[in-house]
Amino acid sequence: MCVTTLFHRSGSVIAFALGTTLAISTIGCGGASTPPAEASPPVAAGISPQKFSDAVHAVMMADRTVYAKHVVTRLKKQNAPVKPSEYWQDEDHTIPLPAQMFRLGAELVSDNPAAGFTYALKSQWPLNPQNQAEGTEIEGLKFIAENPTENFYKEELIGGSKYFTAVYADKAVAAACWECHNEHASKRADYPTFKEGDVMGGVVIRIPLD
Repeated sequence: MCVTTLFHRSGSVIAFALGTTLAISTIGCGGASTPPAEASPPVAAGISPQKFSDAVHAVMMADRTVYAKHVVTRLKKQNAPVKPSEYWQDEDHTIPLPAQMFRLGAELVSDNPAAGFTYALKSQWPLNPQNQAEGTEIEGLKFIAENPTENFYKEELIGGSKYFTAVYADKAVAAACWECHNEHASKRADYPTFKEGDVMGGVVIRIPLD
């Protein structure tokens, strides 16, 4: 992997108007980190890859936060007959965890060449091997862990093609998130114990530039 240019920006997500309608309804965790080979850059004239990435990230995090706080956590507090479960595919009356919802959405986007970008949730402390970081992702995760109020931006070469890669801090926003990680059977002894607001991993977004 050859790195060409490094960027980083302090501050919050930038809100702006896209020239075309951007419709994204994804929440949960993870996804394929290899960009689709035939994807075309989704960046319209006058919109930088960084602004596009910031915009789709804002939508992802809004949806994920709503699901974690107002669906998963609410069901747990009510002791409802329907509950979130890691094994929701094999159990009745269960729904996916926030991390799994995010991954399901990421997989749909990755399978759609017209989307023009990919995203995934990665971590330095993955409970699921699918969320293990590699290459530039590791560099980005270390940066946001040390600088939780900033984002990480970089251009990189993957398979001979150039991509704009952004990594955003994924913070514990609901008790369902950090409790699941802290109590999980796959948690290693060297993993941290998370609390509200802690950086638990990072959202990685890649946009093709060629």
